[in-house]
Amino acid sequence: MSQKVVVVYRSKTGYAKRYAQWLAEALKADLIENKNLSLDQLISYDSIICGGGIYAGQISGLKALMKYFDQLKEKHLIAFATGASTGKSQEIQKVWETNLTEEQRKVVAMFYLRGGFDYSKLGMGDKVLMNLYKGILKKNADQDEDAKGMLEAYEHPVDFTDEKNILPIVELVHSFK
Repeated sequence: MSQKVVVVYRSKTGYAKRYAQWLAEALKADLIENKNLSLDQLISYDSIICGGGIYAGQISGLKALMKYFDQLKEKHLIAFATGASTGKSQEIQKVWETNLTEEQRKVVAMFYLRGGFDYSKLGMGDKVLMNLYKGILKKNADQDEDAKGMLEAYEHPVDFTDEKNILPIVELVHSFK
């Protein structure tokens, strides 16, 4: 018996959507944009993959899935986050700790997939936050190569998405069969 898999995503700038589409294709999974997500949409699946971009430390759309954690925790739960950062383990661990409870982190398989940054695709609220962040980056630009790169990305969008980044997730899902 083959398992039923769904990929749920929320994407503001397209990077999480791209990864979600690649995952759905590779796994022959259903694909759902995470808007008004309900338990009824998810309950029939064996494996649920949820992804979104990181905005102000929050993974877009993950809370919508985690509100059903108690009903879904016996299923295979996978979360992925996308962002422009290089994905240093300490930074990403902090993101997971901010977005998932300790119990959830024991159950949910977590992956960081490097996305990109395109300031022009942001909404007004995100632009305000990113302008504040830009001020912080400027203070660190003399010491930190990542800060320099991010500052440059405000003027020249960057895209680090790569389909091969989904392979660990695909392999994990295949291991559930």
